[in-house]
Amino acid sequence: MSKKIAIPTNGEVLDAHFGRAAGFSVFEIEGDQARFMELLSSTGLQHQHAGLANMFKSKGVEVLVCGGIGGGMINGLNAVGLEVVSGASGNVVDVANLYAQGKIVSTGSICAHDHGDGHDHGHHHH
Repeated sequence: MSKKIAIPTNGEVLDAHFGRAAGFSVFEIEGDQARFMELLSSTGLQHQHAGLANMFKSKGVEVLVCGGIGGGMINGLNAVGLEVVSGASGNVVDVANLYAQGKIVSTGSICAHDHGDGHDHGHHHH
């Protein structure tokens, strides 16, 4: 049985900051194979928890594989039944394949890095 995952994407690599990603690569996972489906644009949805969650749900995405992610975003995604796997990094195709092979285990890490750009979106970082 296949399932869909989405990965925040910046060019060809995983965007370490989920909430600011301009796009999300969607892969279909079947067995231990990941097949690229489409690139979703999140223009205008950055930090819009409900908007992003609805976009993923409408596309049939079940799991978000990401690097850093804010606690508020995790709560928003979990609230609509989406699974969040954090702590991944690297080329999105590699990440998708590693996930398919069961080699990515969520670290549970949430966004705790220094954005370094004065970026402040009003939620508390742990």
